[in-house]
Amino acid sequence: MQKILKQRKFMKERLVLVGNGMAGVRTLEELLKLAPEAYDITVFGAEPHPNYNRIMLSPVLAGEKTIDDIILNHREWYASHGITLHTGDPVVEIDRVNCKVISESGLEVSYDRLLLATGSNPFIIPVPGSDLPGVIGFRDIADVDAMLAAAKTGKKAVVIGGGLLGLEAANGLLLNGMDVTVVHLMDILMERQLDKTAAEMLRKSLEDKGLKFLMETQTAGVLGEDHVTGLRFADGSEIEAGLVVMAVGIRPNMELAQKAGLHCERGLVVNDTMQTYDPRIYAVGECVQHRGQCYGLVAPLFEQARVAANHLAKMGIARYEGSVTSTKLKVTGIDLFSAGEFNQEEGDETLVLQDPARNLYKKLVLKDNRIKGAVMFGDTMDGTWYFQLLREGTDISAFRNTILFGQHDLGDAGHGDETRVAALSDDAEICGCNGVTKGDVVNAIQTKGLFTLDDVRAHTKASASCGSCTGLVEAILSSTVGEGYEAKPSKKPVCGCTEHSHDDVITAIAEHKLKDMRVVFEHLEWKTPDGCAACRPALNYYLLARWPEEYQDDPQSRYINERAHGNIQKDGTYSVVPRMFGGLCTPSDLRAIADVCDKYGVPEMKVTGGQRIDLFGVKKEDLPPMWKDLTDAGFVSGHAYGKSMRTVKTCAGDTWCRFGTQNSTGLGVKLEQLTWGSWMPHKFKLAVSGCPRNCAEATIKDFGVVCVDSGYELHIGGNGGIKVRVTDLLCKVDTEQEVLEYCGAFTQMYREEAHYLERTAPWVERVGLAYIKERILEDEEGRKALCERFRIGQKYAQIDPWKERAQGAAAHEFTPLKITA
Repeated sequence: MQKILKQRKFMKERLVLVGNGMAGVRTLEELLKLAPEAYDITVFGAEPHPNYNRIMLSPVLAGEKTIDDIILNHREWYASHGITLHTGDPVVEIDRVNCKVISESGLEVSYDRLLLATGSNPFIIPVPGSDLPGVIGFRDIADVDAMLAAAKTGKKAVVIGGGLLGLEAANGLLLNGMDVTVVHLMDILMERQLDKTAAEMLRKSLEDKGLKFLMETQTAGVLGEDHVTGLRFADGSEIEAGLVVMAVGIRPNMELAQKAGLHCERGLVVNDTMQTYDPRIYAVGECVQHRGQCYGLVAPLFEQARVAANHLAKMGIARYEGSVTSTKLKVTGIDLFSAGEFNQEEGDETLVLQDPARNLYKKLVLKDNRIKGAVMFGDTMDGTWYFQLLREGTDISAFRNTILFGQHDLGDAGHGDETRVAALSDDAEICGCNGVTKGDVVNAIQTKGLFTLDDVRAHTKASASCGSCTGLVEAILSSTVGEGYEAKPSKKPVCGCTEHSHDDVITAIAEHKLKDMRVVFEHLEWKTPDGCAACRPALNYYLLARWPEEYQDDPQSRYINERAHGNIQKDGTYSVVPRMFGGLCTPSDLRAIADVCDKYGVPEMKVTGGQRIDLFGVKKEDLPPMWKDLTDAGFVSGHAYGKSMRTVKTCAGDTWCRFGTQNSTGLGVKLEQLTWGSWMPHKFKLAVSGCPRNCAEATIKDFGVVCVDSGYELHIGGNGGIKVRVTDLLCKVDTEQEVLEYCGAFTQMYREEAHYLERTAPWVERVGLAYIKERILEDEEGRKALCERFRIGQKYAQIDPWKERAQGAAAHEFTPLKITA
């Protein structure tokens, strides 16, 4: 008896998946990441194929891809994970009492947990003749095969339905040489996704390609005896057709669930954990109804998959709270995007940009300076950005005047123009850290069936290092995958080790006084015992920013540049940048730098844009002795290598310049003395210009000061680079002391609240200028408290790392490996 109990203790539970489609198999993929040994898994699929990318059926129909190209999980994948797969054998009965399923072939399989992902069925209009051969839907490979066969023998096709699916089918049939007419009941195409203007532009573009349209036309019957020959409409008119494709919508496939006695309404009803009314049975995908909504796009289904997997793995911390969806039309040559509620209602405002010559149209519907909906035609590359603003409820008042012209907050990503990423050549570099091109990313997405940013990072390393190219990678995902792209959830997890977002982690560290990384892992129930290369640097930063007096910095949770306190170069050597406060130097400073360069054979010196001198080609083992010579001469680290305060750029000011209004150089030195050494979510640059001519470029810095006759203008959230973002004016103050206080307060607010690897520009736009003004300008007590916390943190930050290492700290980082024979 004891032996039997022991065996049962170590037996895996049995999980049966009914439905071998994208949502169900995605749940298995997520589950295998979390608990790979938890279940013996059996999968039943109605189709004879392994899991394939259903949203890519349109390119298959259009001849752009083959069936093999769109297979997501080959049969070898199932076998390699110990999954038993039954294709072409749908489950026809669920015995909930005995916890088993029965397939069409009579196969019976028991379960401990059951996952239903039966998808949806095309809605076939109940008119006479709708069951004739030649009348089909557009949902699976069999439908595509039928359409391709019809295209070889027939000439005329009619597609009923002018929605997303219908237009994709019509375009594919047109490319296969058929004469195609789209019949639509409404007066505009894609009425659920487009307003009238965009719909008319779409119709004209499709007509130019050769499609025909019958709008406001109701089908009364299908003509023919042994095979379809045409359609008859409600007004008595007829049209000839040898193929009729009905694409008027889908209905959740809940027949099996209903037969089993599970609660169904419009779909199979689930709660926020994707659990049905039977606690042993979960459901995901198009068969599901959640909070009264059914979803037909892929991104929401993948969100459901993550949540279901979390609970099947018995972690129990994830919830699905519904999705805001966007649409990108996948018709060749047509760029179209929509999201949210784009038809104006009372109290809404509308921003419109239209250029008929360029066939371009953008419309944003606003409510209280927040995006409710967006429609784009012709240029859709900012769709991802608008969708993010919509989901996060961002106040756009600070950049409302320019929002229609596109995203301008990505700063110096350095790898290309995000808003035109679709036009980049395949050899254009996307990720400079890892040498990944656009072609590498696109190829990985298409050949490996990738849908998420994390997927792309895992397969290509793009966006996996510094993170500055994340916007480009997301834009490539959106343009390549279309509506299947899994856009950022409203609370994007820090990484795959947790379900918690950056904001969740920041709040928990502060509210629960978590002062050690191990404590954070335990308190927030991290999935991995030691975190990963993505979360450890973030957690290390958050702990250091919140608890500077108590937390001990963890060097092994930093990138190599920050561990070595120098910028590693392409040949493996390092660059060294001594700090020059405010850009000032003396003859003895220059002599000291020259002597160091001679002593260590520095091959190249360069004056930087931040008004410093960069020493290139330094061997790693020479760094500590070089730093000793520099610190002996009075220099400290310039922190040119870190997510930290970098420089304060200044102009000559009123000391020398005839246009100067204040001593900008002196103020710049004071600002640098205040802020140097501070670790930040990302690099942080300052500048002080002595007059509105702005020679120090203060209006493209993270914190900029423009001196005027009556005081000082304070500017925030700017950056330069490939896509310049001009600062927002925070306020005007009268004295240098106020400049220092406001700078300290703004810097600390950014340090405490921004996400790791988030520049001030996207942070300002994410939280809104109004919120920052409320915290900095309207709350004097809060402002002074922020500044004081910054000054306290600086007591621990302004310990020169060069001097410490010159005295022997972290010597192992700089000792070459000894190679023995």
